[in-house]
Amino acid sequence: MGKPTGFLDYPRRGNPAQAPLERIRHWNEFHPMLPEEERQRQGARCMECGVPFCQSGVQLAGMYTGCPLHNLVPEWNDLVYHGNLAHALKRLRKTNNFPEFTGRVCPALCEAACTCGLNGDPVTVKENELAIVEEGYARGLIVPRIPKVRTGKQVAVVGSGPAGLAAADQLNRRGHTVTVYERADRIGGLLMYGIPNMKLQKEFVRRRVELMAAEGVLFRTGCDVGTDVSAQELLAQYDAVILACGAKKPRDLAVDGRDATGIHFAVDFLTSTTKSLLDTGLAKGTYLDAADKDVIIVGGGDTGNDCVGTSIRHGCRSVTQLEMMPKAPDARTESNPWPQWPRICKTDYGQEEAAAVFGHDPRRYQMTVKECRADGEGNLQSVVAVHLEPKLADGRMTMAEIPGSEEELPCQLLLIAAGFLGPEDYVPDAFGLTRDARSNVATAPGSYAAGVDKVFAAGDMRRGQSLVVWGITEGRGVAREVDEYLMEYSNLT
Repeated sequence: MGKPTGFLDYPRRGNPAQAPLERIRHWNEFHPMLPEEERQRQGARCMECGVPFCQSGVQLAGMYTGCPLHNLVPEWNDLVYHGNLAHALKRLRKTNNFPEFTGRVCPALCEAACTCGLNGDPVTVKENELAIVEEGYARGLIVPRIPKVRTGKQVAVVGSGPAGLAAADQLNRRGHTVTVYERADRIGGLLMYGIPNMKLQKEFVRRRVELMAAEGVLFRTGCDVGTDVSAQELLAQYDAVILACGAKKPRDLAVDGRDATGIHFAVDFLTSTTKSLLDTGLAKGTYLDAADKDVIIVGGGDTGNDCVGTSIRHGCRSVTQLEMMPKAPDARTESNPWPQWPRICKTDYGQEEAAAVFGHDPRRYQMTVKECRADGEGNLQSVVAVHLEPKLADGRMTMAEIPGSEEELPCQLLLIAAGFLGPEDYVPDAFGLTRDARSNVATAPGSYAAGVDKVFAAGDMRRGQSLVVWGITEGRGVAREVDEYLMEYSNLT
């Protein structure tokens, strides 16, 4: 422990943010980093607890708290305080393949479990993590690590999101030859097209992909396994196949008027913006445009918030986010004690921006869309929204419509951000895989083996829609199991 009284001497500080009305004028990240001296103070607040809940990654009351990667948080916070960047970077990279991603987009399960958060403000962990890795790049400490020996084993990874990239990175370090297949035109999966540029600039994804390529990982873009390449071809060519295709089957709205023009899934809306931004600098006519439209978003999660921020940058006329569930409390309740994940209301960047532009929070709780109405040419003009109330039915709490509570809201762009229902069918079907009760790929208990020789599954495809940090955790886990399958032992962690 560097400074025994650090948590008493220094208040918590995170990276500052540009003002909402300033940052909506561009598509770049908007959290400049703290100066080094202040960063060291933030490291000093970490007390290297006897029981560091921050790195526990355990499930409490049905939700995880602490880092699933078991990042060595107290160790590298102490090294930040002492100014030992090189050693901090080594400890950070020991457990996390991509801290430049988690340091930007992770909701910081570690901070929710921080002991300092029991009676005060938790340690600034996530932003310290980002500072370590970015300073490592800036100082030339992150260079290609090319395996000295190759095993002669060939592994195919299908999907280039966090799970696929982490698996490829681990197996390549072990000396196996890894080829990553991606159906999109760029590597990165949801890192590239599912997360908006203002949360994760794509230059940082490209930087990591280029580093992995220099280390020997092979990438094939624009290649759709199950369509362009058959399962049989992969199984014949490779010693193992890892499926990390994500959970990309969106949950739809079964309402009257669903076929109107102007209704899109949130992931398609976000993807079109990012692709256009990268391809054309957002030239008009090359993306789903929210400019001058009344936008309604169904879904109150992170993806819905990303749609709010994106719509505002397009120049929408208005934006409303409908959330089926009641508003969460603003502070922990007695039934949600530390170190459980805090079930509290969070106002994210998009909602902050909407409040700055339109003068109010865009969220409306306990509401959903009941009907979509179009003009004579089939273009969406409005939606009928209905209010909901909690009701107990068959021992389960559900949200039921309140009769007579309908409202007609102007809407020319309806975005569905209601979550996902597992992976698309064609890849699991091509490999003859079975599904679990939630339609994810079924694997053996405590294993990533998918029930077909040579085939393994990981990431959202196996566990369902989740976080980037869980994708990396899954990728590391499946890599270790595949390594054991190929070599009869593994030294991967």
